[in-house]
Amino acid sequence: MDANTGMMESIVCVEPGRMALERRPRPLKAPEGWVLVDIAAIGICGTDYHIFEGKHPFLDYPRVIGHELSGHIASGPDAGKLVVINPYVSCGACRACRRGKPNCCSAVSVLGVHRDGGMCARIAVPDENVYPADGLTPQQAAMVEFLAIGAHAVARSGTGQGDVVLVTGAGPIGIGTALFARLAGADVHLMDLSRTRLDLAHDLFGFEKRHQPDEDILSGALSEGFDVVFDATGNARAIEAGFPLLAHGGSAVLVSVVKDDITFSDSEFHKREARIIGSRNALKSDFERVMAAMRAGDIPTDAIASEVIAMADLPRRFSELVDARDHLVKVLVRP
Repeated sequence: MDANTGMMESIVCVEPGRMALERRPRPLKAPEGWVLVDIAAIGICGTDYHIFEGKHPFLDYPRVIGHELSGHIASGPDAGKLVVINPYVSCGACRACRRGKPNCCSAVSVLGVHRDGGMCARIAVPDENVYPADGLTPQQAAMVEFLAIGAHAVARSGTGQGDVVLVTGAGPIGIGTALFARLAGADVHLMDLSRTRLDLAHDLFGFEKRHQPDEDILSGALSEGFDVVFDATGNARAIEAGFPLLAHGGSAVLVSVVKDDITFSDSEFHKREARIIGSRNALKSDFERVMAAMRAGDIPTDAIASEVIAMADLPRRFSELVDARDHLVKVLVRP
């Protein structure tokens, strides 16, 4: 960031397959009700990989990416204070917002997707979207948002002590969901096509019960199925394959989102008195739950951080990271 020119460096996905380091104007004044934050660390998300690959349905190029953000308040009485940024900018007026559900605001605008994000030196965000991150490091604070996705899904599901749950998809969102399901007292199983991801989940986080889709999973102790099946695959066929794995009285929680139609057998679903639960984004309470778990030492943040790289190196490294994603949990970027 150059205080003399009022410019700063930003990572821009110019078009599918091309990332660039561009100089853009540095925000000098926040609108009323907003605050300036100097970015301290940024997490790279699966969404960012999809943007690079041209697979995101809601994005216009070019776009400054980055929505997993920590930073320091730039001015005012809280200047220098470390905060986590909630990247879901809600309208505050729709029915969901009026009912305390800004995470599923009908006009939600996500940083780094619908509007330019925080892969830069400074950003302006609504006051209500910054949460104090006391007791955390900037890198830990940048991990809060993606973990809050899983924490929200677990809270939505009502998962508790003694439940037997299956998380399908062992990427970062699936791992976050599994960690919070385990903290809730559940017996957690993981399923993924990638043996590499499953081995990573075991080696880094101690998840012993791992399966691949071609296994006959409903046998022995699991013959009655799972109390909760969380889908974090982003794959329609995987979502559909999860319904027969539900125990009677069970819940299917859709953490990932797909563009396809989802079908299932109504008679099988009805006789189970099953539930389908959509889980979108996260609430402030979920962010706070994640931060409390980090402070208590319940989340192995050192294991989550696969690599930390400088923002200036990202354009030349990005395609490499995309190709290596099965071997990574979370790559963090420092401005």
